[in-house]
Amino acid sequence: MRAHTANRVFDTVNIIVLAAGVLLCLAPFFHIIAISLSSKEAILSGKVSLFPVAFNLEAYNQVISDASMIRSLGFTVLLTCAFTLSCMLMTIAAGYPLSKRNLKGRKTFMFVIVITMFFSGGVIPEYVLVRNLHLLDSMGALIFPGLINPFYLIILITFFHNIPSSLEESAEIDGSSHFRTLVSIVLPLSMPVIATLSLFYAVGRWNGFTDTLMYITSPELYPLQLKLYQLIQNNLINDLVQQEGTQFVRLMPESLKAASVVFATVPILLVYPWLQRYFVSGVMLGAVKG
Repeated sequence: MRAHTANRVFDTVNIIVLAAGVLLCLAPFFHIIAISLSSKEAILSGKVSLFPVAFNLEAYNQVISDASMIRSLGFTVLLTCAFTLSCMLMTIAAGYPLSKRNLKGRKTFMFVIVITMFFSGGVIPEYVLVRNLHLLDSMGALIFPGLINPFYLIILITFFHNIPSSLEESAEIDGSSHFRTLVSIVLPLSMPVIATLSLFYAVGRWNGFTDTLMYITSPELYPLQLKLYQLIQNNLINDLVQQEGTQFVRLMPESLKAASVVFATVPILLVYPWLQRYFVSGVMLGAVKG
C-alpha cells in the first residue's frame, strides 16, 4: 500500500513538473499570438500578456492582403517539398552503402563526412561556388548547397546498422539486387527515421533565411521568411507611416511582427501531428547503436 501511494505521489509530481515545463515553453508563443490579436491601444498600454486584449485582426489583414505574401507562401511550400525530397534521396543514397562494413574505403569516406561537421569553407567560398555554378537567383541555390547534412547522415547510417543483416542476406539469396533490397526491405523498415529526418530537413528549409539574402534577388523567388522580413522592415511600415502617423507606427511594427511570426509558424506546425508517431522512435532508434 505504501509503495502504491508513493508511486502515485511520484507520478503526480512528475505530471505537475512536466505541465509547468510545457507552459513555460508555450508562454512566449502564446504571448506572440496575443499581441497579434490585440488592439493598438492595449499593446501601447502594456496590457497584453498571454491573452488578447480588445480582439483585433487588423495585423493579419495587413499581412494577408499583400498578394506577394501569398505567392511567397506558395513558393516556400514548393521549395520545402523539393528540398526535403532531394535531401532524403541523397542522404539515403549515401547512407545505405556507407552502412556496409565491408565497403572499401568506408573509413575514409566517414572521416571526410565527419570533418565537415567541424570545419567548412566559409561563406565567401560557398558564394563563389554557387556563382560559378550559375545558380545565383534560382531555386537551385536554395537546394543544392544543403543536400546532405552530415549529422542526419550519421543518424541514418546508424539506423541502417540496426536492421538485421539476415534480412538482406535472405533477399540476396533469392536473387534480389542491392537496389531492390533497399526499396523493398530496408526503406519500409526505416520509416521512423526517414520521417524524422524529413521533418528536420523541412523545418530547416522552412526557416532558412541567410542563404536567401546572399543568393536571391528576384521578388518572385522570395521565400516566406525573407518576404516577411522585407515586409516588416521596409514596405508595409513605411506605408503605415504615411497613412496613419507616428502613434500608429509605434504600435504596428510589434503587432505586424507578431502576426508575421504566427503566419510563418503555423503551416510547419501543422506537419508535426502527422509525423509525431514516427518522431520519437526515429530519433531514439537512429541514435542508439545495436
